[in-house]
Amino acid sequence: MAEAQFEHTELMELSRAVMPFGKYAGRLLVDLPEPYVVWFSQQGFPPGKLGRQLAVVYEIKVNGLEYLFTPIKANQ
Repeated sequence: MAEAQFEHTELMELSRAVMPFGKYAGRLLVDLPEPYVVWFSQQGFPPGKLGRQLAVVYEIKVNGLEYLFTPIKANQ
């Protein structure tokens, strides 16, 4: 089974990525409510970079890994 590996720069970029539309427009992707991200996973993530980022946020949230962003957000 292949493991997802992320570069530090990708995590830093994800920590600053903002939701561009919808109910949570302007909110950081990593701060989106889990039910909203789960809904996206069920409906289908949007195409492109935003969809890839939301898919990563989904994996982080459902696996309880939000704490990974605590030190990053503290240093921003």
